[in-house]
Amino acid sequence: MDFGQFNVNALMEITQRPDLVFVRGQGSWLEDHAGKRYLDFIQGWAVNALGHCPPEIVAAVEVQSKLLLNPSPAFYNQPSIELATRLVQSSCFQRVFFANSGAEANEGAIKLARKWGQLNKNGAFKIITFDHSFHGRTLATMSASGKPGWSTLFAPQVDGFPKADLNDLASVEALIDDQTVAVMLEPIQGEGGVIPATAEFLKALRELTRQRGLLLIVDEVQTGMGRTGTMFCYEQAGIEPDIMTLGKGIGGGAPLAALLAREEVSVFRHGDQGGTYNGNPLMTAIGVAVFDALAAPGFMEQVQARGRQLSEGLLALAAKWGMPGERGQGLLRALILDRDDGPAIVERARLRAPEGMLLNAPRPNLLRFMPALNVSAGEVGQMLEWLDVIIEQVR
Repeated sequence: MDFGQFNVNALMEITQRPDLVFVRGQGSWLEDHAGKRYLDFIQGWAVNALGHCPPEIVAAVEVQSKLLLNPSPAFYNQPSIELATRLVQSSCFQRVFFANSGAEANEGAIKLARKWGQLNKNGAFKIITFDHSFHGRTLATMSASGKPGWSTLFAPQVDGFPKADLNDLASVEALIDDQTVAVMLEPIQGEGGVIPATAEFLKALRELTRQRGLLLIVDEVQTGMGRTGTMFCYEQAGIEPDIMTLGKGIGGGAPLAALLAREEVSVFRHGDQGGTYNGNPLMTAIGVAVFDALAAPGFMEQVQARGRQLSEGLLALAAKWGMPGERGQGLLRALILDRDDGPAIVERARLRAPEGMLLNAPRPNLLRFMPALNVSAGEVGQMLEWLDVIIEQVR
């Protein structure tokens, strides 16, 4: 394909990309360099909470970029205080540290838990995580992740992350020893295939960690900020974790993440944690705009309604095509296929003409859906209609 002025070879090769360059986007739609439009049900991997180029973010960038960009995290700035205040008022946490990515927030959570272990549990440092989990691409977060093969990819791995089985409390108990400081999990394993931790398991895990004097860390990088129908997914289980991480949707497309903790767990001393761009006014002003949109009256009800519509539509497709079904919460859902043709469906959807569609297959037998949280009923219906035809074409 002719890319004209685009020298794609200047980019480091880190993934296989299709032969197109996106040049603009609006809401649930993207447009490539050739003018072809795509209905986007990936949204940057659950990043664009309000879709592409939402007016709230455009306005926030325009206003804040004329005021203050980055005075250094060694000083207070107004937008970071405003966003932190919103986050603590809407959660069970009292302190916030802003970062640039979910992996960085999770790295901070690991450091905070280990620091707490040094001060309160005789240097305990092990954090129990789960098979098929995904916590990021730094060395520590890769070691914490349960993604197959990652433990040796950049060996030696960071020690101290024994793996339990999701929704199996006994497997967690069996790993606890005097060096254990915390348990860390995603309320829904996104990259693992949209696998939810049950409310019963989360409640039992919270009780177990309290009994054993351990911290409970929830990685809500993918599930947080309204993705599952409430501002934070942990709320649906009726628990209160000790530490939470946010990313993706919190910036609505901008690089922003957060580490939240209860007051008693916020034990970093001066110099323990930082970062040149962390909490800068431009990103946190965007975060304020995103948060206020998500917190507006009726917004979460619409997320829940579209989640039900998507779930029912996927169940209908599963019944029609003899597939096992669907799973997920809110607008983080997966269609479980009966064969390994997920990648073929994704490719056929992208190549569809005259308008394409962007889907994701984190596993060969699974399609994952992460639309904008303000996706319309018509757009959900359009996606389901096109998907039905595409499945027929592939099969």
